[in-house]
Amino acid sequence: MSFKAGDKVQIVSCEDDPRAAGRTGRIVDEVPPGPLTEGRWTVHRISFLIGPVLCHTHELRPA
Repeated sequence: MSFKAGDKVQIVSCEDDPRAAGRTGRIVDEVPPGPLTEGRWTVHRISFLIGPVLCHTHELRPA
């Protein structure tokens, strides 16, 4: 599955920050992730206490 900037997603699990699991956020990336992020999407607006996280595609689903 591919996402685009602004898509609202639910974080099923998150290797980067397990506290983000079960929460929703928005995709930041304008282009599909590449080698710099090891193929992970940047998700923001999760929580006041949780900053942006990097999640693999299989850790996300549309909200």
